[in-house]
Amino acid sequence: RIFAMQTELNNYVFSKNQLADNHGGQLTMDAIFSAAGAGALKVNDLPNRWLANYSRAMREELHELDADLLWKWWSKDEINLQNIRVELIDVLHFLVSAMICAGLTPEKVFDVYRQKHAVNLNRQDSGYSKDSKAEDDNRNIR
Repeated sequence: RIFAMQTELNNYVFSKNQLADNHGGQLTMDAIFSAAGAGALKVNDLPNRWLANYSRAMREELHELDADLLWKWWSKDEINLQNIRVELIDVLHFLVSAMICAGLTPEKVFDVYRQKHAVNLNRQDSGYSKDSKAEDDNRNIR
């Protein structure tokens, strides 16, 4: 449901701002998702352009989150958990958007997560360190 809601919101934003796809038509999340599935992966293709936009947006939201977090261990201040939750949901909005741009469905997200989770557990069990780190175990994730 979150993916559907995010698609609806993004399509609304695209329409309201009159954003166009690479052919001059109305930009949609389906156009970006379809382009990813069709292998349109060059710098000016929709998936890359919008992944870059959403990556930037996530960084900014994480920066806002960091600004709400306390780091002075001697401080008597308290965090604003309500605002922290909102910032985390803002990150989720852009993360889901990025996932769609990368051609991921909710089912595929779970499948890839499950595979990466197994890799992470295996790394922990095998004494993972920067010296032993290799990306070979990630290459088999599909």
